Amino acid sequence: MNLIDGEIICIDKPKGWTSFDAVKRLRGAILRRLRMKKFKVGHAGTLDPLASGVMIVCTGRATKRIEELQSGVKEYIAHVALGATTPSFDLETEIDAHFPTEHITRELAETVLHQFRGAIEQVPPAFSACKIEGQRAYDLARKGEEVKLKAKTLVIDELELLDFSPKQIRLRIVCSKGTYIRALARDIGIALGSGAHLTDLRRTRVGNISLSDCLSIEQAVEVIKSAPLEFPDDFPQEQLDKIKAMAPAVD
Repeated sequence: MNLIDGEIICIDKPKGWTSFDAVKRLRGAILRRLRMKKFKVGHAGTLDPLASGVMIVCTGRATKRIEELQSGVKEYIAHVALGATTPSFDLETEIDAHFPTEHITRELAETVLHQFRGAIEQVPPAFSACKIEGQRAYDLARKGEEVKLKAKTLVIDELELLDFSPKQIRLRIVCSKGTYIRALARDIGIALGSGAHLTDLRRTRVGNISLSDCLSIEQAVEVIKSAPLEFPDDFPQEQLDKIKAMAPAVD
């Protein structure tokens, strides 16, 4: 493992963790292993705290590949509740309105989903990391301030109805970078003549990396702690001697 020249570590981010939490956990393990006080670690694509699944973490010089890696298409499995909305379009906030669902059939759902395949215009959620005059939209939304965001052009390559009931649908979505699945749930609810919000989201693929390629966070930490290390030729000898003189750190 060459953490300095750069490693790409694929993890299965658990539900309830922020992307920052996951990076912080791995960075801490790397700092302890390398006996360093700071080290560059980043991720190629944010996952909401309530979402789980594929997250790519880059170390050292591999952080230069973040833009390349996060541009890959994403695949998700989404559970969408019909007949109710929330301000955040997911379970972060409480239900704020109810709508009828009796008219929703599988045939109607299939017809509506067809409208969202291909290039679409999507307005990001107010509860998002988009910036408005230097401020994060979610900070403004949580203060109760009005948030107006511009629509963005996105591509939905695949949109498959996996399960259907008048109260909930399960979808498989393959889409471009920057797609908000919460906003897609909102728009599908409107198109169905009802309301909708996201109740569960799992990212199953980023580019060519799927869940089968991923480690749990604890497995990744264990690899960082115990894997044989390699170092670039320009790594300071004094620091290298210090690392070699000490056994791998233990949490």
